[in-house]
Amino acid sequence: MTTYLLTGGGTAGHVNPLLAVADGLRARDAAADVLVLGTREGLEARLVPLRGYELLIVPKVPFPRRPNRAAAAFPSAFLRAVALVRRYIRERGVDVVVGFGGYASAPAYVAARRERIPYVVHEANAKPGLANVLGARGSAAVGVAFEGTPLRGAEVVGMPLRREIVELEASGLREEAARHFGLDAAAPTLLVFGGSLGALRLNEAFGGAWRDVREAGWQLLHVTGEKSELADPGEPGYAVVRYVDRMDLAFALADLIVSRSGAATVSEISALGIPAVYVPYAVGNGEQRLNAASAVRAGAALLIPDADFTADRVRTGIVPLLRDEERRAAMRAATARTGTRAGTENVIALVDRALAR
Repeated sequence: MTTYLLTGGGTAGHVNPLLAVADGLRARDAAADVLVLGTREGLEARLVPLRGYELLIVPKVPFPRRPNRAAAAFPSAFLRAVALVRRYIRERGVDVVVGFGGYASAPAYVAARRERIPYVVHEANAKPGLANVLGARGSAAVGVAFEGTPLRGAEVVGMPLRREIVELEASGLREEAARHFGLDAAAPTLLVFGGSLGALRLNEAFGGAWRDVREAGWQLLHVTGEKSELADPGEPGYAVVRYVDRMDLAFALADLIVSRSGAATVSEISALGIPAVYVPYAVGNGEQRLNAASAVRAGAALLIPDADFTADRVRTGIVPLLRDEERRAAMRAATARTGTRAGTENVIALVDRALAR
């Protein structure tokens, strides 16, 4: 029996691919022992037990960004975390570590190296986090979601995706999706969303230009986010919803998408072969622009900077695309060069290769 220790967390961007790989390992071999290493503070503390996996806890030890008291305490705290993970590895007979970034991954990479067991790194973002930058240097294999991710020895394997996305057949769900959102299955549909909290820039732009979308012969499914104050005009063909718990239905209805460009969002849209216009979130270290870059280079998507995204830009940049079937068809074809539904299997293949060595 093989024992796997999957590590990562803090955010959904780390936890969701971790869980996809965990499910893939368990589906392939019910006898495999799949453990997860995370922190008490991260999203994994809630999601991992809910999925039925044992969560081993490691203290959250942030890398110091500036010289201060926390920086002085970092070396000893980090070494204690490494020692704890080494104990987990020995006591549970771990054969391989698979890291997805985040606070728990850094001590796990060091512990695996000191225990002389292989470890594999997966990086979801085009701009890698510090834990994975450091971990890649001694790993048995490195898988990345996006071409051009600057990690040593990186191989493009795609993103491990949720099962409902991997198995989605849009044509078979389109009628159900249209009924769910009160729209017409026969009409072309523009899907707009900005994450669970929404995106103010997207909401304001389409709040001012939805009539132009309708006049172009399209209907609009607009997911505004739970805290949005955008008024619903109650017009046929314009569905305004705060939150969607069935994104598979939203994707099944979408013929074009306008959204932010988080790593999972870009990976799911590309895997499903849907043309997109990305409006990267302007706050952060620029990773959303980089996440969209490979799809834009391939011709599968367009990119509009957040600061430029207004109702007028919808009229001049989005509406002409709605009227241009030939261009959208070329974008759909280009998604084959950027998207994959096999990210989970590809990461597991890296793990198998590491174990075979």
